Amino acid sequence: MKRVYVNEEWCLGCHLCEYNCAFANSGETDMVSALKGKPIYPRIHVEGKDNINFAVSCRHCDDPICVKSCIAGALSVKDGVICIDKTKCVGCRTCILVCPYGALAAGPDGVMQKCELCLNNSCGAPACVTGCPNRAIQYEER
Repeated sequence: MKRVYVNEEWCLGCHLCEYNCAFANSGETDMVSALKGKPIYPRIHVEGKDNINFAVSCRHCDDPICVKSCIAGALSVKDGVICIDKTKCVGCRTCILVCPYGALAAGPDGVMQKCELCLNNSCGAPACVTGCPNRAIQYEER
């Protein structure tokens, strides 16, 4: 299965992956109207320390503890991709507590969100990958 991989040696820490992700998942057709003057809620987050930057997103684990711990049954695995059913999520944040990678976050409505590899929008490839100017984020099988 293809997954998102990050090469921290190439990551500039520019946060463009976050903006591209937020836009791709906004449902809007214009990036400016979707993001300008608004808080963004990306499903990928750039972290950094001591001039080393890296993007954190869901690893789509083979044995996902987040799915097992979801008290509402909102998380499931579909064709190897961990997905959230937003209609079932109660916002308890248990998934945030158990994820060893810090890949989940609350959205603007308190419902959890995470990378779903842009399967629910028309990007084709994950928006973070296509929007990375330095090609530090790759979508491939390893």
